[in-house]
Amino acid sequence: MSVEGPGIPYNDTTAIGRLKRFVFGPPSEGNLPERIQATVSEQQNKSEILVGWIQLTLVMTFGALYILAPKTSAPDSFQSVPWALGLYFLFTVVRLAAAYRGAVPRWLLMISIVMDMGLLMVLIWSFHIQYEQPASFYLKAPTMLYVFIFIALRALRFDSRYVLMAGAAALVGWLILVLYVVYSDPQDPMITRDYVQYLTSNSILIGAEVDKLLSIALVTLVLALAIYRGERMMRQAAITQSAARDLSRFVPQEIADHITQAEHSIQPGDGESKIATVLFTDIEGFSTFSEKMTPQELVATLNDYFGAVYEVVHAHGGVITQYQGDAMVITFNTVSPDENHAASAVRTALDIRTLTQERTFGNDVFLKTRCGVNTGEMTVGAVGAAQQLIFTVHGDEVNVAARLEQLNKEYGTYVLISRSTWDQVKDAFPCDRAGEVVVRGRSKPTEVYTVQG
Repeated sequence: MSVEGPGIPYNDTTAIGRLKRFVFGPPSEGNLPERIQATVSEQQNKSEILVGWIQLTLVMTFGALYILAPKTSAPDSFQSVPWALGLYFLFTVVRLAAAYRGAVPRWLLMISIVMDMGLLMVLIWSFHIQYEQPASFYLKAPTMLYVFIFIALRALRFDSRYVLMAGAAALVGWLILVLYVVYSDPQDPMITRDYVQYLTSNSILIGAEVDKLLSIALVTLVLALAIYRGERMMRQAAITQSAARDLSRFVPQEIADHITQAEHSIQPGDGESKIATVLFTDIEGFSTFSEKMTPQELVATLNDYFGAVYEVVHAHGGVITQYQGDAMVITFNTVSPDENHAASAVRTALDIRTLTQERTFGNDVFLKTRCGVNTGEMTVGAVGAAQQLIFTVHGDEVNVAARLEQLNKEYGTYVLISRSTWDQVKDAFPCDRAGEVVVRGRSKPTEVYTVQG
């Protein structure tokens, strides 16, 4: 697979540009990362090994057919076919061994393709000597069909350049064979225009040989074009897959999958309303201890903390939708379906509380974490400018969860849940009613519960 050279820009609206896109397909945008190029090179080397084994099988098939075929030449005459087969067998084995040792250089591949086709042409040429016939005899040998097999084999590397090289070598080789027949005996070029005479004698029909040359050229061009178009599609798919894999490191995998598998491009405001549960977290006294750390120490500590909390969230099917400094917005039943989303959120909050009270992070620092949980209808989707979006949850119920997290300071607790969450989990978790609070933006008070355990 070739990864070199810029593609045709998408904004090329000239007639030539449109024609190129029609023939070669749309170009890919961006360059393949080095790790993808390394993977492609590794697969191409494995393909060369496969090509070697197929060619070895072919030459052994040639040998078996030669052994089984009746011999018309004298027993003591020079046997050219075994020598040609032996030479090709040796060459194939050497190249196969080189492919197993590592990547074969491009220049060596090009030379080997020419040698492949050259040895095949020598094998075909030797037939008239083997069977003691005029040179035109070999032009009718069915072995000529193996030329197309040798061209098709080059498609296994999924690089159109090698197919074109094989086709060019076949064209030149067959043209040389035809010219050899015409000029080997200047007194009798053996050319005829009678098709019946061509089929029933050793005469040659120039039109038939031109047809063979055209067939080789057209098969080569069609196969190379198909590979080139497929190569562009594969390259674009590899770039997209790599981008999606990298994207999943910056946003949750579930959100990355939602974005990359969407039927249309995500636009600002795209979203859907769901009954879900949101969990807000915040580290107690974060500003105080962060002042005592260097930026490097602070980042290392937070990374340790976030990594541990992620494992807890992931274990219960939650999605960390946003990082806000040391705080996190964790959602349940938003991008991943969860019928028991309220219970999953409460279990997550309890496990985070236990985790942060029993272990330290970074340089032996406790990061006790407060959690607020609320269940209700909220909008899940993209928000921001058309050029840059974030995928998040928003709505009044989200604000309630944020307020509950803050209320932990007043109640001296680490996990507070709303009445709507309590209604969903009261049979699974022992809870105590902590009181009522009026959340900013709401006129009615919200019942607040603590969770035991």
